[in-house]
Amino acid sequence: MKKLLIIASAILSVAFNCIAQQNKISSPLDYVDPTIGGSGIVLQPTRQTVHLPNSMFRTFPMKQDQLDDQIMFFPLCVVSHRIEYAFQFLPLKGKVDDSFWGKRFTIATEKSTPYYYQAEEEDNGTVIEFTPSAKSGFFQASFKNDDNNYLRIGLNGSTGSVEQQGKRVITGTEEVSGLKTYFYAEADQDIDKIIYQNDKEKKHLLAKFKSRLVKFKYAISYISIEHAKSNLEAEIPDWTFNTVKEKAKSIWNKKLSQIEVQGGTVAQKRTFYTSLYRTYERMVDINEYGEYYSAYDHQVHQSKEPFFVDNWIWDMYIADEPLHTILDPKKETQKINSYIAMYKQSGWMPAFALATGDWPAMTGNHAASWMADAWSKGLRFDVRTAYEGLKKNSLEGTLLPWRNGPATAIDSFYNQHGYLYSTHPEERGSKDGVDMDKWWESRGNEGVSITLEWSICDWEIAQLADAAGYPQDKSLFLKRASNYKNVFNVKEGFVWPKDKQGNWIYPYNTKLLGREYVTENNSYTYNWTPKHDLTGLFNLMGGRAKAEAKLDQLFREDLSLPKFLFWLNQPDASGLVGQFVMGNEPSYHIPYLYNYLDAPWKTQKRIRMLMDTWYPDNVFGIPGDEDGGGTTSFVVMSMMGFFPVTPGIPVYNIGSPSFNEISIKLQNGKVFTVKAVNNSKTNVYIKKAILNGRVLNKPWFTHKAIINGGTLVLQMGNRPNKAWGSRIQDAPPSAIEVDPGKYE
Repeated sequence: MKKLLIIASAILSVAFNCIAQQNKISSPLDYVDPTIGGSGIVLQPTRQTVHLPNSMFRTFPMKQDQLDDQIMFFPLCVVSHRIEYAFQFLPLKGKVDDSFWGKRFTIATEKSTPYYYQAEEEDNGTVIEFTPSAKSGFFQASFKNDDNNYLRIGLNGSTGSVEQQGKRVITGTEEVSGLKTYFYAEADQDIDKIIYQNDKEKKHLLAKFKSRLVKFKYAISYISIEHAKSNLEAEIPDWTFNTVKEKAKSIWNKKLSQIEVQGGTVAQKRTFYTSLYRTYERMVDINEYGEYYSAYDHQVHQSKEPFFVDNWIWDMYIADEPLHTILDPKKETQKINSYIAMYKQSGWMPAFALATGDWPAMTGNHAASWMADAWSKGLRFDVRTAYEGLKKNSLEGTLLPWRNGPATAIDSFYNQHGYLYSTHPEERGSKDGVDMDKWWESRGNEGVSITLEWSICDWEIAQLADAAGYPQDKSLFLKRASNYKNVFNVKEGFVWPKDKQGNWIYPYNTKLLGREYVTENNSYTYNWTPKHDLTGLFNLMGGRAKAEAKLDQLFREDLSLPKFLFWLNQPDASGLVGQFVMGNEPSYHIPYLYNYLDAPWKTQKRIRMLMDTWYPDNVFGIPGDEDGGGTTSFVVMSMMGFFPVTPGIPVYNIGSPSFNEISIKLQNGKVFTVKAVNNSKTNVYIKKAILNGRVLNKPWFTHKAIINGGTLVLQMGNRPNKAWGSRIQDAPPSAIEVDPGKYE
C-alpha cells in the first residue's frame, strides 16, 4: 500500500508540474527556449542568439556550448552566422592583473529568451543583462558593491582599435574579413579609469566604474562610427532598459503568433516555436536608415529598400526560404531583390551572400532554386536581371565549390560532357591547371554532388526562361537538367564517380568514400538528390517498386563499422537512421519521397518517428548543424504537416502533423488551417483527407490552396490506410518535362 501511495504521489506531482508549466504560458514566445540544441551531436551547437527577426544586430554569450558554464565574452555583433564576429564585451569584477584579459564569467544561473538574456556570476554575484534593437544593443551590469567594477571591451580579431572618446563614450573599429565594422557606445555615468592591455595598439581595454549598476548601450555600423552613433540615437535614445526589452518582446510575440498550434505536448510546442524563432536569424537587413555599405562593390548606397545579407543558400533554399515565402512574401521578395542588387554590383549572382561578400561555399547554383520557387508561387521581382545572373553563373562561371570567378578547364569539361569528372585516389592534386588540394581540406572536386546539384539548378533556370524573355534558352537548360543521369551507375544502383575517360571509378565504397566525390554525405544520401526529376530517377533505379525497396533499405542499412570510425570519414552524417542522415540538409526531402512511390503511409510513419526521435526539447535537440534556419525550417514545416520537395513546382507534400491543429495567419488577411482529427503519438497515419470541404485523395496540395486560405482536415489513425494517395496518378509532380504553371 505504501508503495502504491508513493507511485500515486509521483504521478500527481508530474501532473501538477505540467499544469503549472501550461499555466505560465501566455503566448507562443513563452515556449521558446534558445538552449535547445545547445550541445551539438558531433557537429555545431546552436547558440542563445538574442536579436530581432531578420535584423542586423545579433549576439549571444560565447561559450563552447550550452554545457559550458563559462562565458568567454559577448560579441558586440554577429557579422555572419556561426563564422564571423565583431568586437567583444564582458563585465568583470576584481583586482586587475594579467589574467583579467582572458578571465571568464562563470555562470551560476541564467535566463535565455530571443529578446532578453540574463546571467549571474557564480563567484561574485555580478548580474549581466542584455536586450536588443535592430542595429543596437543594451547591456546592464549589476555588481554587489562599488569596488573594482569593470567592463572589458576589445576586438574579436586583430585588426582595429577600441578607444575612449569622452567621459562616457567608447568607440571601436574592427576589420572582419575585409569588412570594416564600427561601434559607438555610451555608459550612463562617467568612466573612472581606462586601462589598455597595450597602450600603443589599443585593441583591448578595461573601463572602470564606481557604481553597482552600469548601463552600456551601443550600436553597430558598417559605414562609420558617426553612423553607428546615429543608429543608437534612432533606436535607444534614453536609458530605460525595460522599454527596449518590452519592445523587443512585443516584436517577437507578434512574429511567432503568426502560427498558432493546438494540441500536442508542451515539449512539442517548445520544439516547434523554438524552431520557428531560429528561422528568423537570417537573412539580415543591413540598411542603416537610408544607407548601406555593400561588400559586393565596396560602396555606400543610398536606398530606402532593405538590403539583406547572410544567406547560406545551399542550406536555406530547401525549407527556410519556402517557409518565409508563405509567412512574409513581401520580405522574401526584398531578400531576392538584394541578391539581384549584389549581382549588379559584383557581376556574379552570389552563392553564400555574407555581409563580408560572397562566400562560395558548398555546391550548386541554388539562388536559381530559390528564385524559381518564389516565382512559381507568385512573388514578382526583376526576373530578367535575375535570370541573366543565374545564366551567367551556370554557363560562364565556375561550378567548383570554395571558388569564385570565371569557368576553369574543369568547368569547360562539364559543359562539354555533361558531368564533372572525378579523379582516382592516386591522382589527387592539380588537374587541368587547377590546384585541387587547396580548396578545403583536400576535398577534391566533389564531382558527383556538383553534377547532381547543378542539374537541379539548371532545371530551375529553365523554369524562369520564358518569364525573363529568353524562351530560346529553355531547351538548353532542360537538357542540362538531365546531366545527373551521367553519374548514376545503373549496374550498381547508386550515384558514382566517373573519371575523365568516362569510366566508373573502382573501388568505390558508397558508404565511406565520400568527401572527395560527394559533399558532406555519401552516395546513400545523394542517390535521392534529383528532386526535379524523380520520375526519371526512379526509372534509373528500375521502376517504382525497386525505388521503394531501395528507399526502405536506406533507413535500415548498417554502417558496416563502428560509429566513431564512420564519423571519422563522414562527420556530417549525424542523426542516423540506418544510412539516412537527419542532421544534414540534403536528406530533408527524402522521407517525403514515399508520396511519389505509391506508399504515402511510409512518409507518415517516418516523419513522425524522425520528429519524435531527433528533435526533443532539450540541449541535445538538434541532430546536426542548425545553420541559422536550415534545419529548424524543416522542423517547422514537418510539424505543421506539409513540406516542399521540388523547388519551382508550387506544391507541398503531406506528411504527418505533430499537432491537432495549426493555423497560419497570412499577410493577405486569410488563414490556412490544418486539422488532424484524433491525432496522437500513436495515431500518425492519415485515414482520409478533406481540403476545403472536398475529399482529397492525393498526398499533396498546391501553394494556391494555402494563400487563398482554407482548411485541410486529416483523419488520423494508428494503422495505415495503404489505399489513400497510393495510385500512380496521385503522386506529386516531378519530372523534367513538368510545367509548373499547371499548379499555380
